[in-house]
Amino acid sequence: MLNSLQAPLLFGLTAAFITTLGLITVSVRGDWSARYSGLFALAAGGMLVSLTLLHIAPEAFELTTHTPVFLMVGFFGGLILHFGIGAAFPESADRGRTAAITPLAAVAIHSLLDGMIYSVTFAASFSSGVYAAASLMLHEFPEGVIAFAILRRHSFSNRESFIWAFLASAVTTPLGVIVATPFMYGLTPDIIGSLFAVSAGLLLYVATGPLMEPLGEEPPMRSLLALSAGVGLAILMALMPLHPHHDEGGQPAPIPHEITH
Repeated sequence: MLNSLQAPLLFGLTAAFITTLGLITVSVRGDWSARYSGLFALAAGGMLVSLTLLHIAPEAFELTTHTPVFLMVGFFGGLILHFGIGAAFPESADRGRTAAITPLAAVAIHSLLDGMIYSVTFAASFSSGVYAAASLMLHEFPEGVIAFAILRRHSFSNRESFIWAFLASAVTTPLGVIVATPFMYGLTPDIIGSLFAVSAGLLLYVATGPLMEPLGEEPPMRSLLALSAGVGLAILMALMPLHPHHDEGGQPAPIPHEITH
């Protein structure tokens, strides 16, 4: 098992490093990022909804016929979790901070799935694993920025935002590799597709709910520009010349994947 763990864990750690670079980039200007946290949240929302519709949901539809059901499970699961947290802390002084739990959990779940994908694709073949990893690396930098923006939006300090965003968006990727490796041959395309769909539903809830709250607070033109910037970045990432790898003989790798967020 050690040999099967080495390559995906290396790429998982590399992904965590890239995510951390994104976190460092925004955290060194903590006051600035806090001042414009609403605009960061809108840009993150535009990016998440676009990349979810462009990448994660289509991958899920390719892998399982149950995608619509699990999309709904993910979306309404996020909604229930959000209101459940509100009911548990109705008058807490930290109520604004607890509201960050749902979107941060969605980022963490998605990042954990990234690590699982590394294990599954490397189990198929080394070449397909490298190609899938290269595709996944595209979104690691903005993933850290998104997690940081969520926390700063909900009144976390610069230091707290860095630590929690690091745990949710960076540490979870190699953790996903470790968790999935013992079971990677049992993770069928149908199971992976269902997980993709739940992840997509969660991210769609976060993108259209918590991350869109600043629309009522920021000037309309700034809001539109921030949303457009997020959507534009998502489109640029979608146009990157990386496509699902095909092994020799024309057979596709078992888990073609190009998740971004």
